[in-house]
Amino acid sequence: MLEVRELRVALETARGTLIPVADISFSIAPGETLALLGESGCGKSMTALALARLLPDGGSIAGGTVELGGDDLLAMPEAQMRRVRGGRIGMIFQEPSTSLNPVMRVGAQITEALTVHRGLRGDAAREEAVRLLAAVGIPDPARRVDDFPFQFSGGMRQRAMIAIALAGEPGLLIADEPTTALDVTIQAQVLDLLQRLQRERAMAMLLITHDLGVAARMANRVGVMYAGELVETGPRGAFFRTPLHPYSRKLFAALPTAAQRGGPLQAASGSVPAPDQIASGCRFADRCPHAFDRCDDEPPAWRQLGAQAVRCHLYDEVLVPRALEAASMATPAASTIGKQQKPIIELRGLEVHFPLRKGLLQRTVGQVRAVDGVDLALHPGRTLALVGESGCGKTTVGKAMLHLVRPTGGQVCFEGETLDSAQPETLQAMRRAVQMVFQDPFASLNPRMRIGDIIEEGMIGLGVEPSAIERSRKVDALLDRIGLSAAMRHRYPHEFSGGQRQRIAIARALAVAPRAIVCDEPTSALDVSVQAQLLNLLRELQHERGMAYLFITHNIAVVEYLADDVAVMYLGRIVERGPAERVLNRAAHPYTRMLLAAVPRLDEGLEEGAAHPAQRPSDLPSPLAPPAGCHFHPRCPSATDICRMTYPAETRLEAHHHLRCHWPQR
Repeated sequence: MLEVRELRVALETARGTLIPVADISFSIAPGETLALLGESGCGKSMTALALARLLPDGGSIAGGTVELGGDDLLAMPEAQMRRVRGGRIGMIFQEPSTSLNPVMRVGAQITEALTVHRGLRGDAAREEAVRLLAAVGIPDPARRVDDFPFQFSGGMRQRAMIAIALAGEPGLLIADEPTTALDVTIQAQVLDLLQRLQRERAMAMLLITHDLGVAARMANRVGVMYAGELVETGPRGAFFRTPLHPYSRKLFAALPTAAQRGGPLQAASGSVPAPDQIASGCRFADRCPHAFDRCDDEPPAWRQLGAQAVRCHLYDEVLVPRALEAASMATPAASTIGKQQKPIIELRGLEVHFPLRKGLLQRTVGQVRAVDGVDLALHPGRTLALVGESGCGKTTVGKAMLHLVRPTGGQVCFEGETLDSAQPETLQAMRRAVQMVFQDPFASLNPRMRIGDIIEEGMIGLGVEPSAIERSRKVDALLDRIGLSAAMRHRYPHEFSGGQRQRIAIARALAVAPRAIVCDEPTSALDVSVQAQLLNLLRELQHERGMAYLFITHNIAVVEYLADDVAVMYLGRIVERGPAERVLNRAAHPYTRMLLAAVPRLDEGLEEGAAHPAQRPSDLPSPLAPPAGCHFHPRCPSATDICRMTYPAETRLEAHHHLRCHWPQR
């Protein structure tokens, strides 16, 4: 279906001609999935853009060929290429917020593709748009088809992007981080959907991902990319049993697990070199623990080892490393530091309700209970993980905690003082002490400001550091600590990858030396090695300063590694909370068990052949009309009549472990 030979991409910049993609070759057969792995800045997304001829200004294809079904895409006139994009080639972009038109309704953006590529119009196009939204897990699709992108959560916008990409029934789907913003249950549904469509249509797929679990679940073959080059390729099973390249093995070592809790993750030091700083020898040499003199001077050639191929001097004598072994370290007990101290910030019965308006006069006809009676507390030196599906109210809790969204009811207490009637100076003190890292880094960074100024802005506004020299020094130190160089401080946000922008957002939060940080999916856009660097940084800061974290995430592996306590949220309410070890290893609520069962596992990659989708849970009900009784009962295998009539009261199973369920599993 797709044949790429020696593809080379050039970028004309003020610093000269840069080569972000250097002579890469691969092919994808009908019905096959190639997973492309690597850190942010390795050239994965640039490769995808080159295949669809969507390179940014100044970008050009400097060499190579790209054939789709035997047709040379690089020789096509632009008018013909427009029929290919969205038709024969579907593309899911990494950042839905910048890919969806903010002034067009979501349904109109889907029907636009249906009209151009499938000739559907009017009611037929609308019905197909509703069907596509339902297929990707959007609750109440007949109503949400008329919403604008800003009315969708981050995960729902990503699902809408997937619906648009599938509208043209493509033969090749380029999926650039398609599940980045999705919770584990919707991720499982979307991956099942993509696999089903692939089988039905013999669709080829180029899957760009930093999630090794997703690659293990989906890929037939794997390619590892570093600094614009492919450094390893091979079948899924062989790669996950025995990754060959030192960089590939570093990716596995950087994965957070419960066994590594309490210690640093083995992240590769430094960062991917910029295209204008690439050395003449092996591009990974300056970060490789096995590098020797030859690596600095001579680029390695490809070596074939069975079904795998690797570009590394270590294999000139065909020395195959041992297979990876699972860590056997015992999981340490959760920290009790800070548990007895007064919380920095506390929520008591927090409620956030949004009015639903209709008609010409916009009368209120209902309420969306986004947050409906939540009790949480952030203690010094502890991490509270808030998990749940997209749309359950997690982000609203974080915003209400900082009064970025006005609570409807309940109390937000900062150091024991209620913020409902607080003076402006109290709110300012709270916002210096409690910072927030937002889910979408591109939307939360000012596109007209250089990143050095973005990081420094909070220090100036909150009066943290009066000396300009000290502020500049602190900005440089923060950039270095998050894996970027101080020389990058004069660049704008659009000059960075999605993962690098997220690191900048975290540096901005750290700049004012907060006592607590609300982290809203801070690692969702990051590859495993950069994620490991940031988790190490957050852990170090917590030990040094006694910082508290509210970690809103759908990444259960990160929760296992970082969290001291876990709260599980469903349709505006906390259904289970307690120590991380207890909740994750002996979950009592059926919803918590459902979330844990949906997490993709690395051992799926050890099985040869295509993975078969498991039975997945049904979709999340609409928060506009939650089910009567226990909100989870339509999806619960243990539901009885009492579950359909009465919402369960909170019960305590043991010390600090609480849940709301009529039939808990003990």
